[in-house]
Amino acid sequence: MTRKASRASAGVISGVALAVLLLSGCSAAGSDGPASNTVTKEEFDKAMTTPTDLTFWTWVPDIQNQVDLFEKAYPAINVKVENVGQGAPHYQKLRSAIDAGSGAPDVAQLNFEYMDTFALTGSLLDLVPFGAGELSDQYVDWTWKQVARGDAVYAIPQDSGPMGNLYRSDILTAAGLDAAPVTYADYAAAAEVVRTKTGSYISNLAPGDAGPVIGLLWQAGVDPFGYDGAETVNINVNSDGAKEVMSYWQDLVQKDLISVDPDFTDEWFQGLAGGKYAGWLTAAWAPVFLSGTAASTSGLWTAAPLPQWKEGDNVSGNWGGSADAVMASSANPIAAYELARWINNEQEPALKFSTDQFLFPTLNSVLADPAFSDQEAEFYGGQKVNALFAEISKTVDTNFQWLPFQDFVTSSFNETIGKAIAQKGDFSAGLDEWQKQLVDYANQQGFTVTTS
Repeated sequence: MTRKASRASAGVISGVALAVLLLSGCSAAGSDGPASNTVTKEEFDKAMTTPTDLTFWTWVPDIQNQVDLFEKAYPAINVKVENVGQGAPHYQKLRSAIDAGSGAPDVAQLNFEYMDTFALTGSLLDLVPFGAGELSDQYVDWTWKQVARGDAVYAIPQDSGPMGNLYRSDILTAAGLDAAPVTYADYAAAAEVVRTKTGSYISNLAPGDAGPVIGLLWQAGVDPFGYDGAETVNINVNSDGAKEVMSYWQDLVQKDLISVDPDFTDEWFQGLAGGKYAGWLTAAWAPVFLSGTAASTSGLWTAAPLPQWKEGDNVSGNWGGSADAVMASSANPIAAYELARWINNEQEPALKFSTDQFLFPTLNSVLADPAFSDQEAEFYGGQKVNALFAEISKTVDTNFQWLPFQDFVTSSFNETIGKAIAQKGDFSAGLDEWQKQLVDYANQQGFTVTTS
């Protein structure tokens, strides 16, 4: 991409950007950071009209479309978009660049659960001095809590994964059921009926994927993790609440009413398309994913909220979600912050994430936009699935936390409770072993550990 030589006029700077940039009161790092405790209009104008190169690491497909809009608004800024891999490869390369002291991007996409991992090492820029704190009420509460730590804000939310139930209405009808189970007691009863009358499993519990299990614990009000942002972590993955939830699933698994196939494999894809699974307790990003994976079953699926532990409750958990953070090493923090903010906070690019790339939004104005909420999904019989999940998103607990060594949390899950699920064994013992491994690791890393 060649450098754009023209400069943005004051007219292209959005009113929202100027308002939030003029209201905060902390200093920031970087060579073009604020000279005082406030990012002034003059500092913002200078940064955004000075020819500048930014590097952006992200795995979102076709995000260049949003970046093109940003560059049109700010012609002096060139953004190099790089996909260095998703999951472990992304984080390994990011850590390597940080450790080397060079090569890190200006802006990096991070999953919610990795925010503390990078904030702990001082790798993320606090965005409050640039006005990020003024954006909080524009986002779903719990998603903002995922990027805010105390008085600091470390990223701008991009997408999320509130959980619901996607189910085969034809299979449930064949089993004599006219709707999705409302409570988990109903769900267990329905699982037996579906298995007996149709041969299908009502759903699958993947043994090597911590995300959905953690999401189900989140829904149940279990707080397995805690972190004070400094030296103390709370680890309580084998609490009474966690064991109650997993005992429920152990019972269904051992009765062969729930399958335990690894997810995102050929066999699992075939199970979704072929009726092996009559449903999927999953996240808001899954409806579009499923419509591509199981296209031959179009019109047979329905979306509903998760079953509830108590009749009358209306709560959900989350699986997935990410945000865009500015690295503390960025030499151009004002421009980097504005990139992270602009693509996720201005209506046009943020809406495109939901309608073009099918990311589930975190911005309230997008969730309420008819272009998103009024879509009728043919795959789901014309149901307004986006509107349903927009309501579900409001029911996710805002206080859920992560540990600052999430890589180990995931690998340890696979070796402990994940192994117990795969072997249809003792889930309680799996949780106990998971607890032991996490506590031992935290102690080895020098954290103060609490377990209540």
